[in-house]
Amino acid sequence: MAKGDVPTLGSLDKPEDLNNLLRADRGDDCTACRVIGGGAFLALAGYNYVSGNAHLRRQQQAILQSKSMFGMRSRKSGVAGISLGLAYLGIWRLFM
Repeated sequence: MAKGDVPTLGSLDKPEDLNNLLRADRGDDCTACRVIGGGAFLALAGYNYVSGNAHLRRQQQAILQSKSMFGMRSRKSGVAGISLGLAYLGIWRLFM
């Protein structure tokens, strides 16, 4: 083993820089992988929003009659929040 191959104890004691680790990890994706992955998240966000609101409209009477603590407004905001989170992941996957 050459002397340059063995790290010193001082270099092992310091944590690695997070920015350098992230920069080294970025180069693995091709453009097509980013487009497909980001598009999948964006499509899932759109599907979740449309189907979630349609389901809430169909079940509106049952939800209102149940007199639960979570009414229509909180359920709609939950659907919108999940959809926004998925859309953010899609945009992040496309550009970051």
